[in-house]
Formats: sequence, C-alpha cells, structure tokens
Amino acid sequence: MMKRTFLMALACMSIFISGVSSCRKEDENNNNTENNTPMTNGKIKITVNSKTFTATLLDNNSAKAFKELLPLTINMVDLNGNEKYAELPKSLPTNPSNPGTIQNGDLMLYGSETLVLFYKTFSTSYSYTKLGKIDDAADLEPALSQGNAIVIIETK
Repeated sequence: MMKRTFLMALACMSIFISGVSSCRKEDENNNNTENNTPMTNGKIKITVNSKTFTATLLDNNSAKAFKELLPLTINMVDLNGNEKYAELPKSLPTNPSNPGTIQNGDLMLYGSETLVLFYKTFSTSYSYTKLGKIDDAADLEPALSQGNAIVIIETK
C-alpha cells in the first residue's frame, strides 16, 4: 500500500513538474513571439534628405528597445538596390523569422544590431526581426534609391 501511494505521489509530482515546465516554455515563447499588432504610441518619423515618412512600430520587445534608442541620425548604406542598412549603437532583443516576402516600407532588424529599411518588395530566404513599417511607402523608393543616405529617426 505504501509503495503504491509513493508511486502515485511520484506520478502526480512528475505530471505537475512537466506541466509547470510546459507553462514556463509557453510563457517564454509568448514573451518572444513576434507581435504584429501596432504599438500604442508607436508612431515614429523617418526623414531622408527633405522627405519625411511616418512609420508605425510593432508591439514587441525589439521595437520597444529600438524606440528607446531614438532619436537617431544614421548613415544608411545601400544594399542590393532594394534596402538601406545601418549598424545601431547597441544590440537589441531579437526574434527572427523568415517573412518570405519583404514589403516596400518594412523596417526590420538583421541580427541584433543592424537596422534595415526596405524600399522594394521582393522574396527573401533571410530571417529578420520585424520592428515596424512605413505607413505610406509610395514615395520611399525614389527617396532611398539614390546611394547611401543620412536618415533621421525620431519619435513623433
């Protein structure tokens, strides 16, 4: 009888521990999952030469950490005729995934320190952490497609 009680207690403890463990993993994943909903007060202003764009940051840890870096004035280097990139002053939290298709106006993080602003839509096999998107990217390509650019990013 005592052996049976012990085994029952052991089985219950095992189920409890695995349940706690799976809850912890689920909570950790929920904290790290990419949230594609807009951040409250997540509007930022991006100025390229004399052209100003409004962007909306996503409600995720990466975008929140990015917003804390603002204002930024950075030299963004052209790459592949479809994006500008710049190294940030510090690493940010990441949650990379492959979007499959990059959209004109996507603002993303490559690795933990490279900010990328895309000005053309194309397919990709690379993984990025989504930060936000230019609200109206219609004039983004002409503004960014002329070589490297000094870009000012600030809260709105």
